[in-house]
Amino acid sequence: MTEKEEFVRKGYNKIAKEYQANRHIFKNSKELEEFASSLSENAKILDVGCGAGVPVTKFLVECGFDVTGVDFSEGMLKLARKNVSRAKFIKKDMTKMDFKDDSFDGLTAFSVFHVPKEKHFSLFKSFSRILKDQGIMMICIGGDEWEGTAEYFGTEMFWSHYSSEKSLKLVKDAGFQIIWDKHLVRGGEEQYWILARNKK
Repeated sequence: MTEKEEFVRKGYNKIAKEYQANRHIFKNSKELEEFASSLSENAKILDVGCGAGVPVTKFLVECGFDVTGVDFSEGMLKLARKNVSRAKFIKKDMTKMDFKDDSFDGLTAFSVFHVPKEKHFSLFKSFSRILKDQGIMMICIGGDEWEGTAEYFGTEMFWSHYSSEKSLKLVKDAGFQIIWDKHLVRGGEEQYWILARNKK
């Protein structure tokens, strides 16, 4: 884990409860419904960077999916296990996931922007590897190229992302077919969302 990533992990441990209490401002129910509608009944889903499990993991479990959440923040995982008892939660660094090939039908990842951007392509490749052929991925990243730290719920947090054009190219080059990509404002933040299908 790089110093930047450890910075993120410690930050989320510190703000876990406050972040969970304010997570509703980043409303994404419409996007989650589109993701869910693309999947078969009882699909196996991986929620990468699941945080406290609300609202994403909780929503997916309530849809009837078999959901596994991964995060590297112990504070977030402690809350997630209380919030969503029907999901499985594992402490993992998203850049070092060791799941077997073709393990999941769907994958969500809404915190890629906390990973140093030079790791994004290898991260997308790993998403393709652990997703089945035709598996569905939904991710949220930053819309403009930027890297730095800023105050976030009372602590310093790190972000890193390319422009949306470069991010889209990396996702395609990693083996995904784009269903749609959108610039959306959520919680006062401009975000770049991609829904894609894995093509092996």
